[in-house]
Amino acid sequence: MNTSSSLSEPTPVVEVVAAVLLRPDGQFLLTCRPGGKIYAGYWEFPGGKVEKDESLQHALVRELWEELGIQVRVAHPWLTRIFNYAHATVRLHFFRVLEWEGEFIARENQGLSWQFPHQVDVSPILPANGPILQSLSLPSIYAITCAAEMTIEHELQRIESGLKKGVRLFQIREKQMASVDLKEFSRHVIWLVHAYQGKVIINGDAELARCIGADGVHLSASQLMALSARPEPAYGICGASCHNAEELFAAEQLGFDYVLLGPVNPTLSHSEVAPLGWRKFATLIRDCAMPVYALGGLSREDGSIAQEMGAHGVAMMRGW
Repeated sequence: MNTSSSLSEPTPVVEVVAAVLLRPDGQFLLTCRPGGKIYAGYWEFPGGKVEKDESLQHALVRELWEELGIQVRVAHPWLTRIFNYAHATVRLHFFRVLEWEGEFIARENQGLSWQFPHQVDVSPILPANGPILQSLSLPSIYAITCAAEMTIEHELQRIESGLKKGVRLFQIREKQMASVDLKEFSRHVIWLVHAYQGKVIINGDAELARCIGADGVHLSASQLMALSARPEPAYGICGASCHNAEELFAAEQLGFDYVLLGPVNPTLSHSEVAPLGWRKFATLIRDCAMPVYALGGLSREDGSIAQEMGAHGVAMMRGW
């Protein structure tokens, strides 16, 4: 008996590369799909389909030459997201392109527009690219407070100094601080950071984050693994600490905005924990759908190697 297998066969996934071309000032390039193409008039990151037996890196270089007339010099893997369109299921491999040569030419008659993550003024955006814009708004340097090792006054001075040097994302992690002092300290930090248009994340306490007007909450690995859904009400930025593939998977499934993964190197605070090292770190985050910060024994100077390994940036308690 002849039976059709078309209903039971999974929809093939189309592999696609997408380029986040970044200027030093933080602007990135969006292109507008020309007439005659599906989703004509929609804005997206430049890129295209990966050809048979072609590496992702080669596809990226080829597509940017064919579409824009530029030669890629430095590009690092970043996020991988699967999106189901009505006509196809695509796996989008996003690369951050940091250096290139050549003048931009719209070789496919597409529109070109440079945008800032917080001020995107073109629309409509291709649906698959919406979450990427949110991820781009996260700074590459993630600072963690440690007032318990110093004094509150010294930590506030350190935060202000960091802000003047461009740090814009802070996690308040003061597990030994009395609740009254923590609330007072947190309010002061929020006042300081918001004056520089930065963001403040509260460690471990979503209710405190809501109460004092913080920008989000960061959960421990044990808090993450105890969840069956993203913390409700869905409030602000939601991140978590991860140490292995299981925890990374849980954070992805729950729709977290970012994770910290480590320790990459030996640390003073967790000297008993074996570090991952860069090779294992890169293996764990390969094809990750959300931004991952490298954590553990790092400084700002480690930002380049972290991004080369696929990280969004580096998280530090002391090195920022």
